[in-house]
Amino acid sequence: MMTGIIKTLVKDRGFGFITREGEAKDLFFHSKDLVGITFDELQEGDKLSFEVAEGDKGLYAVNVTRVEAEKPAAAEPTA
Repeated sequence: MMTGIIKTLVKDRGFGFITREGEAKDLFFHSKDLVGITFDELQEGDKLSFEVAEGDKGLYAVNVTRVEAEKPAAAEPTA
C-alpha cells in the first residue's frame, strides 16, 4: 500500500487527484474505488492509503481508504 494526500477533489464529477511524495505526477482516483468511506466525506488535504493500478489512461489509485490522523498523546495532568 502507498500513501498520499488529496490535492484536488472534483465533487460534482466524483473523482480527485492524490499527491505522492517523490512523484512528479499526481494520481487519479474515482469515488467507485473508495473503501470504507464515501466521496462526500473526503476533503482536500486528507491522507489516503491506496494501491496503484494501470488502466487505458495510465496509472490510477484503487482500494482507496482514508488514513486517520494520529491522535496526540494525552498530556499528563500537572500537580
